[in-house]
Amino acid sequence: MSIVSFILDAFSMSIKVLGERKLRSSLTIAGIVIGPLIMIMMGSVVSGYTNYVLRELQQLGQNVVVIFPSGTYDLTNEDLEFVRSFEYVDSAEPFYTMQGLVRRCGSDIQVYIYAINPNIIFKAMGNLKISRGEIPPENDLLGSIVGSKVVSVENSQCVDVGDVITLYVAEVEGGKVKNVRTASFVVSATLEEYGGAFLLSPDQMVIVNTEAGRSILGARKWSGIFVVLRGSEHVRDFVRSLRSSYGGNVEVVSFAAIADAVSSITTAVSFVNYVTSLSAFAVAVAGVSATMITSVIERTREIGVMKAVGFTNRQVIAMVLSEAMVMCFLGATIGISTGIIGAFILSGQGLAIRAGTQSIVLAARPEITPQLIANTLGLTIFVGLVGGLLPAYMAARIPPAVALRYE
Repeated sequence: MSIVSFILDAFSMSIKVLGERKLRSSLTIAGIVIGPLIMIMMGSVVSGYTNYVLRELQQLGQNVVVIFPSGTYDLTNEDLEFVRSFEYVDSAEPFYTMQGLVRRCGSDIQVYIYAINPNIIFKAMGNLKISRGEIPPENDLLGSIVGSKVVSVENSQCVDVGDVITLYVAEVEGGKVKNVRTASFVVSATLEEYGGAFLLSPDQMVIVNTEAGRSILGARKWSGIFVVLRGSEHVRDFVRSLRSSYGGNVEVVSFAAIADAVSSITTAVSFVNYVTSLSAFAVAVAGVSATMITSVIERTREIGVMKAVGFTNRQVIAMVLSEAMVMCFLGATIGISTGIIGAFILSGQGLAIRAGTQSIVLAARPEITPQLIANTLGLTIFVGLVGGLLPAYMAARIPPAVALRYE
């Protein structure tokens, strides 16, 4: 008998044996399913969100640093000049930021208003492009740049270049709305659809002149200073210098540092997910072993007959292991399939990040790679080998004479 023929016969017999013990086999396979299900579902979702956030941060620029005042400290022109004094600072501009509403096509949309020199925004976000119009001159207090969601509703264009939009901005004091300020701006340019973005929402963004933020929108203190460095290699030195100079008076946020932090956190989450999956696989090993030991005991006479007619110990071991591997292969197939379905359901809920009154919902597709599937399948088959070794050894050690007398 050739090796290939023997292997095929062994797997055929394994399927027949499993069919004869449907309940026990089904329960064992159900225990095996948990490991690959968790590994595929959680691993792909974590990987999907990790890569999504990192891509968005890279689009925003690894050479971007934002400085926010902390506590009672207010940023001034002296701070701006100090920041610009670094030789590797390419651009630095103060900005005001606030939330408001814009009414168009009979409905309101929440917008994020940035009073800043728009050139630095386009320099930092390379994928941000103008659809129509032009960037307003620096001395134009009434010109504005608006995102794609402000322009249209359900593919119906409501706002065009040259139109006037009115912003409704709430003045909050002590946690209560003190007044609602209205301000009208002329649309100088509209932006192409950008899609989701981490920390910023370009499609719901309205950019106006820095001075307009103070004189028209009533902002009194700078929200921060937006800085673009000449290269990402200067970020660490720049951040270290600022923190050394200002101490706790400012908060320094760099997208490169956020990317590093995200990578570290998701690495830890991936490790926890891997350990959890291994725990499920360990339980599966115990389940496979218990099932196979029971099967060997029940088939003692059958195994004795096989050995009496010429089956070697290796062939008996291969026969028992094939039964364990068939169960694990079926468990892996079911687990991977349900894990893929579960990953899309889980990621479809989105991830909400809230900071104060602002809320950003991230939506990322799970990343189900051939490597992830191969690793999961390989680990599940390995469970079958480990779980079946002891029963296979027990079967091989059964003397033919004793087996034939077994009742």
